[in-house]
Amino acid sequence: METFVIAIPSEMPGGLDASVGQHFGHCDIYTIVEAKGEEIIKVSTLPNVPHQQGGCMAPVNHLATNGVNVLIAGGMGMRPLMGFQQVGVKVFMGSGAPTVGHAVQAFLQGRLPAFTTDFTCGGGH
Repeated sequence: METFVIAIPSEMPGGLDASVGQHFGHCDIYTIVEAKGEEIIKVSTLPNVPHQQGGCMAPVNHLATNGVNVLIAGGMGMRPLMGFQQVGVKVFMGSGAPTVGHAVQAFLQGRLPAFTTDFTCGGGH
């Protein structure tokens, strides 16, 4: 059974009941969900890093160094999407979910599309 460490850009204060942040790099906080199969094991939060420290790649590296292997996002530009691909983080489109919890359940049930270059928001990170 596969284990996932999922990051979801979130409105404050984060958590499963929070709204999904629409642009991963500009959110204040990420909700981090550890799941095994379809079971949620742990929920925590991780503050974002200032965008000035490394531009678009700062949040990419921040999440990767914190063990994240899946990101559910509402939008991002091409550069960070390529960065996530380089560090082995799979990105999924979760903009239609009303809450972080709904987005996570949709992912765990295989109902979220993979984020591809067709979905990028021209520089909206």
